[in-house]
Amino acid sequence: MPEHELWVTALFNRYFAGVANAILSMAGVHVENADKPWANFVAMQVVVAIIVIVLFAILRSRLSVDRPGRMQHVFELIYDFIGGQADEVVGSHGRHYLHLFTTLFLFVLLANLIGVVPTFESPTMFPPVPLGLALVTFAYYNLMGVKAQGVGGYLKHFAGPMPLMAPLMIPIELISHVGRLLSLTVRLYANMFAGEQVTLVFMGLVPLFVPAAFMGLHVFVAFLQALVFALLTMIYVSSAVSHEH
Repeated sequence: MPEHELWVTALFNRYFAGVANAILSMAGVHVENADKPWANFVAMQVVVAIIVIVLFAILRSRLSVDRPGRMQHVFELIYDFIGGQADEVVGSHGRHYLHLFTTLFLFVLLANLIGVVPTFESPTMFPPVPLGLALVTFAYYNLMGVKAQGVGGYLKHFAGPMPLMAPLMIPIELISHVGRLLSLTVRLYANMFAGEQVTLVFMGLVPLFVPAAFMGLHVFVAFLQALVFALLTMIYVSSAVSHEH
């Protein structure tokens, strides 16, 4: 059964099909329908990215030390909250990585919440999106580990505390790190997909006001999953840059 095309996706396919086909061609990906290369979750990711960029552009133009507005207060609360969590999880150098933690939190949060808007879908309820975010986290914490400890120092903790245990510890550590990709992906995807489906089912079975409770639950899950994703990223970065193994 073909995927229902959102109106946003239809606009992308109408005006930016050539761009998508060119990118996919460079990546070596064959597109069966060249007239409609944009999938719903890809188009919604672009929409979320545009929203983030516009929000920060508006915020930057309104920054004020003397008379901060409501928008500035909201983002300062988010920044202080994520920063506080980074200090607790990562330690004294947690703020060095705050740009990634905050970006991931805001992107995942908006991607989760946008599904509440009629005619839109949460891109995070499609497996490729959580997987892409998990790959970003995976690549980042490994790069930060190498940067903080050097290649040799970072690879040493894969071998465990004793050289004799290396043959056993290396496969276990490798499986553990790959498992982090699966954990990040499945947790976000499963929760958002389930929340979306429950809301849609009750909207089709009962009057309009009853599903409002489930929409509220969906919003709560959206916030919770964004926070969990950011916290897990902090934990992985902390374990990668720590010199105490």
